[in-house]
Amino acid sequence: MAAANFAKAAQAGMAATHAAEQLQDDAEAALAEARALVPSAPGKLVIGNAAAALLREAESDETTLVVVGSHGHRRTAAMLLGTVALALLRDAPCSVLIARDPTEPETWPRAVVVGVDGSRESALAVTVAREFADRFEASVRAVASTSDHFDAELARAIAPELEEHSEGAVRALVAASESADLVVVGSRGLHGLKALGSVSERVAPQAQSSVLVMREAPHEP
Repeated sequence: MAAANFAKAAQAGMAATHAAEQLQDDAEAALAEARALVPSAPGKLVIGNAAAALLREAESDETTLVVVGSHGHRRTAAMLLGTVALALLRDAPCSVLIARDPTEPETWPRAVVVGVDGSRESALAVTVAREFADRFEASVRAVASTSDHFDAELARAIAPELEEHSEGAVRALVAASESADLVVVGSRGLHGLKALGSVSERVAPQAQSSVLVMREAPHEP
């Protein structure tokens, strides 16, 4: 009996070692592919929990944006987005881009949607959306919900072309994402449990398009 148990334990250990080696090989292959796409970008292979590792890297003073991939359509995106992306949306100190496969990668992004509520954070989102539009010759739609926290005067000053909707901000932005390549939303700087239920944290899993959640860079002391 002892010999049989020892053999099973040995087999389990070998299987775990093989799985770890496979993960290492996959990670190295993914890193090599990323380096081929962006030769000028430095690369690093870390061991451990992906969300924790990315958050540690994001805490660097030089990090202003974290990009993580996602896939799937709106009905299943909440599961497909995964714990890594959700952890970044809640806890990253910088902006976060949830990237989904574009229909036409060569012309991405052609259509940008930005959420506006009159806040300073939404003004930053509008600025970034317009920079995308200028750089890539994309169209921009500014979308607001009059049923949520909404300062009409400030919102219209930020985006005179504002589209105002009576439905909630999350529903309006998710609907707009169906005909967009990128949705840009501002974050009020909430982290951890405080971020649960925020517009940005709820739009990202449901949107059909990529989503860029803008956070202001921390102020210098």
